[in-house]
Amino acid sequence: MQNGFLINGPDHAEFTVLLAHGAGGAMDSPSMTAAAEALAAIGFRVARFEFAYMAARRTSEGRKPPPRADKLIAEYGAAIERLGVRSPLIIGGKSMGGRVASMAADDLFAKGKMAGLICLGYPFHPPGKPEELRTKHLETLTTPALIVQGTRDVFGTRHEVQSYKMSNKIELVWLEDGDHDLTPRKKISGFSLADHLASMAGAVKTWASSLAP
Repeated sequence: MQNGFLINGPDHAEFTVLLAHGAGGAMDSPSMTAAAEALAAIGFRVARFEFAYMAARRTSEGRKPPPRADKLIAEYGAAIERLGVRSPLIIGGKSMGGRVASMAADDLFAKGKMAGLICLGYPFHPPGKPEELRTKHLETLTTPALIVQGTRDVFGTRHEVQSYKMSNKIELVWLEDGDHDLTPRKKISGFSLADHLASMAGAVKTWASSLAP
């Protein structure tokens, strides 16, 4: 732990990736750890942090529900300032963490504070409520973005998402039979979680290579 961050990967990587957690899983959850390790394995420096409500769950304050996503934008910005990276910065996160980053992205990008956005399992809508879309700001996004999504993610399947209007700055990568943690059913898909994590990391590396320095 360094100044509230979990760090993976080389200190002098070409890119640093800042990741925030989902609504219910901490920064050291198995899915967050697996994603960070996969990205670090191919040369990214990855920093994970927690929003205050999640950090409070580790103390005597007990379990706190997550605030609305827009209430966490300032915390994300504060984490960027605290991290203080000099190399090009990519922001993002898993599920809600990626959503918060996407809501902050255009302002940060315009100010030159980050180079791009990645979302791992974007929560396009609550499970079972496809009419409650969380995509309005994605229609006009000006920040280069990559969304990596499992095709059977209950927060947005490939069948659902292909009908959404989204900015041409967003690239979508689909992982066959992946769920919200990108986990496939190997007997059905032929893919393992390790396969999908490697594909995710490779997609991020290819996409990041196209970002302006």
